[in-house]
Amino acid sequence: MSMETELAKAYDAKAVEDRIYETWEKSGYFNPDNLPSKRKKPYTIALPPPNITGSLHMGHALNAVIQDILIRKKRMEGYAALWVPGTDHAGIATQNAVEKELKKRGMTRHDLGREKFLDQIWQWKEKYGNQILEQLKKIGASCDWSRTRFTMDNDYQKAVDEAFFHYYKKGWIYQGERVINWCPQCQTSLSDLELEYEKETTKLYYLKYPLENGGFIIVATTRPETMLGDSAISVHPSDSRYKNLIGQYAILPLVNRRIPIISDRRVEPAFGTGAVKVTPAHSIVDSEIGQEHHLEFFKVIGEYGKMLPLAGEAYAGLTIAECRNKVLEDLQKQGLLEKTEDYEHNVARCYRCNSVVENLPSMQWFLKMDELAKKAIKAVESKKVVFRPGRWSKIYLNWLKNVRDWNISRQIWWGHKIPIEGVNDVLDTWFSSALWPFAVFSKKGDLKEFYPTDTLVTARDIINLWVARMIFSGLEFTKKAPFKNVIIHATILTVEGKRMSKSLGTGLDPMNFIEQYGADATRFALIWQAMGGQDIHWSEEALVAGRKFLNKIWNASRFTLLQVGDKLKIPTTAQISGLKKKKMLTNADKQIIRQLTEITKKTAKNIDKFEFGQALHGLYDFFWHDFCDIYIEKAKDQKNKNTTQKILLYVLLSSLKLLHPFIPFVTEEIYQKLPLKDKKKFLMIEDWPK
Repeated sequence: MSMETELAKAYDAKAVEDRIYETWEKSGYFNPDNLPSKRKKPYTIALPPPNITGSLHMGHALNAVIQDILIRKKRMEGYAALWVPGTDHAGIATQNAVEKELKKRGMTRHDLGREKFLDQIWQWKEKYGNQILEQLKKIGASCDWSRTRFTMDNDYQKAVDEAFFHYYKKGWIYQGERVINWCPQCQTSLSDLELEYEKETTKLYYLKYPLENGGFIIVATTRPETMLGDSAISVHPSDSRYKNLIGQYAILPLVNRRIPIISDRRVEPAFGTGAVKVTPAHSIVDSEIGQEHHLEFFKVIGEYGKMLPLAGEAYAGLTIAECRNKVLEDLQKQGLLEKTEDYEHNVARCYRCNSVVENLPSMQWFLKMDELAKKAIKAVESKKVVFRPGRWSKIYLNWLKNVRDWNISRQIWWGHKIPIEGVNDVLDTWFSSALWPFAVFSKKGDLKEFYPTDTLVTARDIINLWVARMIFSGLEFTKKAPFKNVIIHATILTVEGKRMSKSLGTGLDPMNFIEQYGADATRFALIWQAMGGQDIHWSEEALVAGRKFLNKIWNASRFTLLQVGDKLKIPTTAQISGLKKKKMLTNADKQIIRQLTEITKKTAKNIDKFEFGQALHGLYDFFWHDFCDIYIEKAKDQKNKNTTQKILLYVLLSSLKLLHPFIPFVTEEIYQKLPLKDKKKFLMIEDWPK
């Protein structure tokens, strides 16, 4: 064996991975236009665009590796495999990041003004915005980087404007005052899907409201400060305790406003006393009750989380917390605070800054959802779009069947400005990312050739935020569903089963694992643990197992290269079959060929069914046990050396091809050392085994 083909004694990921990735990038083969042979039909994936504020976390890493497996297999099968990368401008998150930087310098965005502040964001984007894409390269993502997109590119902005006017002309976009979710910290509206709920133990306060005709009715609430904006008291129509009071009036304490006692089926009789206060201006459910019963809306909390003049002279200007204490103190003095209990409930917080979200009336822009929801529902029910696992379609369908009109306006500066004169609001980030599967194609001819895409790989928490919106956007603007399959991958939890969070100190950085174990071992660990269950309890033992497996592959390849001569011709399947006919194969030869045939079929089938963990487990067992432990050991004593060489080389090469989508670096490095006359420039463009 020549020195050029000799493998080092041990595999060194650090010495290999960056070098290999650089050669792949230089080859241009990530771009399907440059692939050497005539391609079959296209196979397309659009990378879910990470935020420009982001860095790679474990979920991103799993998401990317799954997509890379699919793309690499299809590329080897002869498809024009295109994986389009890009990033999202992430309106609220990016604005928050830059405002934090300004705060360190004792400044706010208002000190700079809108234009200069946006200049600051663009500078920040140039410096940090592509960090996560560079990290994706470290894990081996074979995206076509020449087609990288950003949701604030000029032509992408044009697509967003066109989408807005399309809806506007149809009468589906309108402006109106509604009770919405408002973040006092970010100073913007949020959709229901942008809220995160945290369980909190707080207090349930029982308040006595005097009845107009004498006596009291007791209501329970977690927000006593909002009583200053009450318009009614509501009970369930079938609640026998209050039947005689429906239609009567109570006097609102502290405000002395006369309010009706009404009945509504949305009231839960088991909550508190079964009688609840109705504050239409500060609860989305109460706003619906208020509209139905023609109640007045009293806005007592403002955009900065302080009480407004309508709350009364004693409370105006107080923060919410201060007002709560004052209201309770005043109720106590008047003997109207019946009792207080500990109470655990979910509190809505902003998904970006974690501030408690307020409900308040605001003039916003909305997109009518009725017709769009119908299209999106039909696409999944008719199987034009298939969720895998199928159970996730229930979340999608439930949301769409109960969907409200979409609040698409945001009161921030960074983003796609609503294209109507005099409007300073920007569009919800998800409005623009909903166009991603088709707006991502800017190169002439790409939309026609590569759309619709084939597979979307994403997480369960954005099924409604993003997946549903892409589906109805694709159907509305292109008349085609934007993808065929939606793979909802596992959520990676800590070993104790807790959700990973950098802020809580439970987050793990995949870049640290790549530094310590290498990208291939990290990829192995991610897929090894993805066995179809929704949650992965992350175990570092899988990284150790991955590194051991890479060494096993390396050592088996070293043995094989020591057995064969220089510049061998790759034996074909037909030639191997010919050896069998000539009775030149031993029982061990026949067995390994049979096992190779089985694992080839099984691997292709598992990947095509999106069962990636099962595919990797099968390959691991075949290579480690069938090939290394059994066949290689027997090969050491084989008498017909020439036949053994051919079988060893045939099985090794086939194994490298099958393993390549999972662990591309080590397989490519070994392939480059194989002494074959007719091998291709790269393993990544080799033919998939048949």
